[in-house]
Amino acid sequence: MPYLQRGDAKIFYEDNGTADDARTAILWTHGYGATSEMWQGQVAAFGHMFRLVRWDVRGHGRSEAPDDMAAYSTDHVIADMAALLDDLGLDKVILAGHSLGGFMSLRFHSFYPERVTGLILQGSGPGFRNAEAREKWNLVACEKADRLETEGLDALGGGAEARMCTHLSAKGLANAARGILTHTDSRVIESLAGIAVPTLIIVGAADSNFLGAAEYMEKKIDGATRVVIADAHHGCNVDQPEAVNRALADFLAAF
Repeated sequence: MPYLQRGDAKIFYEDNGTADDARTAILWTHGYGATSEMWQGQVAAFGHMFRLVRWDVRGHGRSEAPDDMAAYSTDHVIADMAALLDDLGLDKVILAGHSLGGFMSLRFHSFYPERVTGLILQGSGPGFRNAEAREKWNLVACEKADRLETEGLDALGGGAEARMCTHLSAKGLANAARGILTHTDSRVIESLAGIAVPTLIIVGAADSNFLGAAEYMEKKIDGATRVVIADAHHGCNVDQPEAVNRALADFLAAF
């Protein structure tokens, strides 16, 4: 299995391409509590047309990271994404992310816009401009971490995308909740108006926590396309893979 060594962390990834692969590359980042396994339906649908790179965020799935909380932050995730692209020789990619993965894709773009040719954001939000709202979000994330530490993986919960995934430890997920899922600033939400690459926003019609965020991002990102998937919840690519893949195919036809 392929791993990228990142200090004390080993980052698991899968790549259907080769060093001389000229196809457009897409980096797929999962949501909190899920893994790269959640994108199986998209690999099956688009693997023959695009170079697809999936990876497990530190603390998730088959990626290994130390117990030290200092190894968990959004800065670490951004650096992992950049290092993985560098290691694979990919200067520019489409970033596709679900939930936390969508937020991290937006955050990566805010630091490295020259490396991003398109954005696919599923069930995602841009964070909060208001410090009080961030604090409320962070409290929920830390409560999730507490439950994982006391109850183990049984406390993870989540939607269809999480239930299809496996993890090495509850401790890694707890650390990821405290260090990666929490928000520290308003950088992402303030970056939306500056996004100049094609952007697809996908959200499940029953994903009440992110319907408003999807509409907000569509208004703020110039030229963005928003697709609402009927009969789908948070992990709509798992709930309704055919509908999501149609939206992806329409968007990716331009690349």
